[in-house]
Amino acid sequence: MSKWQPIALLCLALSTYPWRAYAQEQASGSQTAIAMTGTPKYGEGFDHFAYVNPDAPQGGKLRLGVVGSFDSLNPFIVRGSVPQAPAFSLFSSAAVYESLMARSWDEPFSLYGLIAQKVEVPPDRSWVIFTLDPRAHWNDGVPLTADDVLFSFNTLREKGRPNHRTYYKKVEKAEKLDASHIRFTFKPNPDGSWDREMPLIMGLMPLLPEHDWKDRDFNQTTLRPPVASGPYKITKVEAGRSLTLTRDPSYWGKDLPVQKGMNNFGEVRIDYYRDDSIALQAFKAGAFDLRREADPKKWAKAYNGHAVTDGRIKLERFAHARTEAATGLILNTRRPLFQDKALRKAMNLAFDFGWINRTLFQGLYKRTESFFPNAELAAGAGPAEGDVKTILEKYKDRLPLSFFTESVTPMPTDGTEAARREALLKAATLLETAGYRLKNERLFSPQNEPVSFEVMLSDPAEEKVALEWSRDLKRLGITARIRTVDSAQYQARLNSFDYDVTTGRWFNSLSPGNEQLFFWSCAAAKQKGSRNYAGICDPIVDALAAAIPATQSREELVATTRALDRVLMEGNYTVPFYHLGVDQVASWTTRLGHPTTTPIYGPILESWWAKQGE
Repeated sequence: MSKWQPIALLCLALSTYPWRAYAQEQASGSQTAIAMTGTPKYGEGFDHFAYVNPDAPQGGKLRLGVVGSFDSLNPFIVRGSVPQAPAFSLFSSAAVYESLMARSWDEPFSLYGLIAQKVEVPPDRSWVIFTLDPRAHWNDGVPLTADDVLFSFNTLREKGRPNHRTYYKKVEKAEKLDASHIRFTFKPNPDGSWDREMPLIMGLMPLLPEHDWKDRDFNQTTLRPPVASGPYKITKVEAGRSLTLTRDPSYWGKDLPVQKGMNNFGEVRIDYYRDDSIALQAFKAGAFDLRREADPKKWAKAYNGHAVTDGRIKLERFAHARTEAATGLILNTRRPLFQDKALRKAMNLAFDFGWINRTLFQGLYKRTESFFPNAELAAGAGPAEGDVKTILEKYKDRLPLSFFTESVTPMPTDGTEAARREALLKAATLLETAGYRLKNERLFSPQNEPVSFEVMLSDPAEEKVALEWSRDLKRLGITARIRTVDSAQYQARLNSFDYDVTTGRWFNSLSPGNEQLFFWSCAAAKQKGSRNYAGICDPIVDALAAAIPATQSREELVATTRALDRVLMEGNYTVPFYHLGVDQVASWTTRLGHPTTTPIYGPILESWWAKQGE
């Protein structure tokens, strides 16, 4: 033996010792689940999620109909159009490509073991280690390893969709510790803290097989059925027309707690329609099994015929507790006219939701009174109370007294003429107190300028609502001109904030985070293309939005979000529209069954099943 060999062997042992020792010392710190805040609902060793039927029948077919088309099966790049599935379903790409961990749909944001059977994070969440399940393999039989995870991360960070690139660039270092362990170390925020959401973001990273992709161009569209690890394989492709998924009999994870009672159908076929009216008629004729209906007018009047009256087609409204999209007319405070809060509030009072809902939408909508509608995150009616009041009292010297004692939600109306007159009288009084004056039935500002503006729309379906609002504004002496533009012009003007008033929407999750700064901050107000459409620039909003991702308990997150919502609503930056608060689902009950429990995110189609003989 050379005199250098013992030294080399010692160095090799020392080089491997830290990870081995670390793994032994920290094994007890590994978990099978992680929550954004607080503790996961399901403890280690749980058998199945509460919203599934673990004894659901297996097999049979599910037929779905979707309006749209597709020309690619690569969902991770911006090129091409990929297959879509019903909005409350995970079918299509998510049934084929798995992530490191699986989401629970009856919690705001918790992940449980899937490909990664264990997860470990320090208290500050500056890094995360995933331990892979040794049973995991691709549907061609090749084992799934840490090399595949590292390949997926690098590929999606450099070539993936913008959301992947944005989040994964927050990773300082990705390292393979051994064949089944991989560690992601995160970049600190400018203030030295870490983004507490990043371990969960990495847990949701979709995984790609290195052996299947390494010799192919990732940035190209393709109709080649992919090699993946999920419960379904794509077995038939008719470009733009249909997609067939078949359950993989050798799927490695079928007995995992997160998969019990899920993925019950033996085959799923998705047909694509060019027109929604044709799709509706095809459903009623039995061409597919289930349809989610978002249009209240169609729900109230279009579902008729013998199959409905004799009970073969069942109409169900599933209440849920997820955050609905916040939609409305957005007042651009970059315009001098809309920098006056009194005018903004008066314009809000002129929106007669009760009449619009009853006349145009069959009375099925609820008035949106929050930027987090339908969820526990909403500020709610009435004065500030409890922890929300405590948070806001830090800023009481910069907030009006009424902010703490009165409701900040829109004035309720029942759609009657008396209610409309009451709201308009309150608006007129508010304007007069603020120095506005009527001259020859036209309203003039305190600077003696006529109150007149343009409403830019992109969807002709919104014209009826905007026109009704403009008629009530006219009774206050305000002139609102409605203009509908094509989608390209709308997007260009939206990105450059070139509008007086427009319509838009914000999608907030039950676990809001850093995106709140992109929605509402002063920095975002100056950044073209941001989601701060109203041009909000308020130091209190900035402080509250920045505090949300730093919260460490669910209670703290809810209270901080409610405080932010209250400040935003009191600012009257939008004229809020409406939301349903339910999922309206029509299905052929002779063919499908579903669990009795609906999770907070609404019905999950993967937990449904085919009835015997179907």
